[in-house]
Amino acid sequence: MNLNIKTIDTDRLIIRPFIHTDLDTIHPLLNEAFDSDMSRKSRQRWLHWAIANYHELAALGQPPYGDRAITLAESGEVIGVIGLVPSYQPFDTLPYFGGAATGLYTPEIGLFWALGTAYRGHGYATEAAHALCDHAFRVLHLKRIIATTEHDNLASQRVMTRLGMVIQRNPNSEPIWFQTVGILENPLLTEHMKDQSHA
Repeated sequence: MNLNIKTIDTDRLIIRPFIHTDLDTIHPLLNEAFDSDMSRKSRQRWLHWAIANYHELAALGQPPYGDRAITLAESGEVIGVIGLVPSYQPFDTLPYFGGAATGLYTPEIGLFWALGTAYRGHGYATEAAHALCDHAFRVLHLKRIIATTEHDNLASQRVMTRLGMVIQRNPNSEPIWFQTVGILENPLLTEHMKDQSHA
């Protein structure tokens, strides 16, 4: 399997690896999206790491974790970021995972996204997330993708719902970043389970 980061096209968007010249655009956009005051120098280090990460993970045969740029197909303008990341959480506290709630952490592959405020409300997050999930399931053969957000982040929860994710709430107050969780199984798994039930 080729684990290099791929460019993904949708009707309105191109999801691509970051390049060094994205710094001027992505720095203020991410500071705005995350209500952050990260310095330009720190953001430059992050961008350098993100780009190096593509090559090093592929060379090691590791999953293509990392950040990708969301750009408008028509203009090439960078409007946000999306990616797949390791997500270590106490997943067994959620009813979906059906086990005894130990509170111990296990890994899943997490989906995240962030858009500049000027680009929200146009369906770009859903379009980009749907495309990356489809790529992850069809090309990377992932079994499952999860996404996490805060209870009051209704916009992210709407994206999760549009993706077809099962939405669950952590019954515990901690950790704060693990409040509302979306879970999406590979559609091929669902089809396989249906076939097995009819066998």
